[in-house]
Amino acid sequence: MTEVDTGDARVRVAIIGSGPAGSYAAGQLLSHSATELHVDLFERLPTPWGLVRAGVAPDHPKIKSVTRIYERTAEHARLRYYGNVEFGSDLTLADLRAHYNAIIYAVGTPVDRELGIPGEDLARSYAATDFVGWYNGHPDFSDHEFDLRGERAVVIGAGNVALDVARMLVLTHQELARTDVADHALEALARSKISEVLVIARRGPAQAAFTNPELLELSELSAADVIVDPDELAMAGGTGDAEADTKARRNVEILREYAIRPQEGKPRRVTLRFMLSPLAIEGHGGVDRVVLARNELVREQDGSLRAQTTEERIVVATHAVFRAIGYRGTPLTDVPFDERRGVIANTGGRVVAPEGVRHGEYVVGWAKRGPSGVIGTNKKDANDTVARLLEDFGGGRLLAPAPISDAALDRFIRERAPNVVDYAGWARIDRHERERGASQGRPRIKLTRVQEMLAAAKRR
Repeated sequence: MTEVDTGDARVRVAIIGSGPAGSYAAGQLLSHSATELHVDLFERLPTPWGLVRAGVAPDHPKIKSVTRIYERTAEHARLRYYGNVEFGSDLTLADLRAHYNAIIYAVGTPVDRELGIPGEDLARSYAATDFVGWYNGHPDFSDHEFDLRGERAVVIGAGNVALDVARMLVLTHQELARTDVADHALEALARSKISEVLVIARRGPAQAAFTNPELLELSELSAADVIVDPDELAMAGGTGDAEADTKARRNVEILREYAIRPQEGKPRRVTLRFMLSPLAIEGHGGVDRVVLARNELVREQDGSLRAQTTEERIVVATHAVFRAIGYRGTPLTDVPFDERRGVIANTGGRVVAPEGVRHGEYVVGWAKRGPSGVIGTNKKDANDTVARLLEDFGGGRLLAPAPISDAALDRFIRERAPNVVDYAGWARIDRHERERGASQGRPRIKLTRVQEMLAAAKRR
């Protein structure tokens, strides 16, 4: 006699992306007591945690400890983790709508914003997204190569990613060898000849997006002096503008301290420069120099300050350029996308199409609001979106798929993606990486190829 699967009527939510936003959303859903919601967490890579694993700088282990919260969520009895499953190919939107009451997109903003200037595509002009993925061992970037044979590099940007890139370029081998930096990056950075990094900001110090701890951390570099031109600070003005909040005022104070601090004669330097916009990247066969325009701040009608170029030009010789001016999302198959903002089209976390709200579809994190805030910002963001989902659940506005049992749904997913890595598989990858690192006094030695990860996931 053939067993017939009659299914069940559980309320199921699929979350696409296991980074901070997706993990916080899962935790909030599972804490909902009125109805037992069941969550399936999908991740394109075998490994979870998104930018905490592949974006946070290796020398920031305390920030990475947030994964303990995500681990508790992932171990919940009503959550299943499906790693190595790609939305749009392994599973389509139609598949998810046929089996889940709601779908939450937590896919981030994975590509860099372009400068839009001549020479941006020259050799040795690099996207910070590529460099960050490379030194963190992300499989998409592990085969990239970065030419670090010159003495100077220019980093364009005024946020924490720009400072991460600058810091990684001047950390010593001894400092990096205590971290979980990818082995290929550890070896390449040890051979680097870069001794000076210029960080170029378009506006003034009061408008920079650096967080106070990240900026202050530069003072702890063992092999690099931090240089700020006091005249350039004065030219940029103080904090007397509408954007000068507590963070901005403290940033200005830190920069002023750097400007008067005597240099210690360390072998490397990080120079922070303000009120400069790149006009062109020039060179023959690769980057040789960057042409910059001196800016002045102009107040807009809404009170904000805009950088306006003047006639003054500055040419900076450099061997490499790293572009760190922000991220933007990429469209997902069949999901409405806001091209202007570079995010999934949404209103308050509800996905919207030209014809109106797409019931049962939601978005969290950078894919919802753009690349802003720190890791913790995603918690409130996710909670806000989950609140909208629960409102829609109470109002009967979620999807109504045909009932299906957990076992039958699991079989369906594994038929579409035969090399699924479940949470037990990830735990085996995690244990393998930590054991490799322990022999060298490191937190872990990362696997950087998907096939290596899949092999480790099957080890017993």
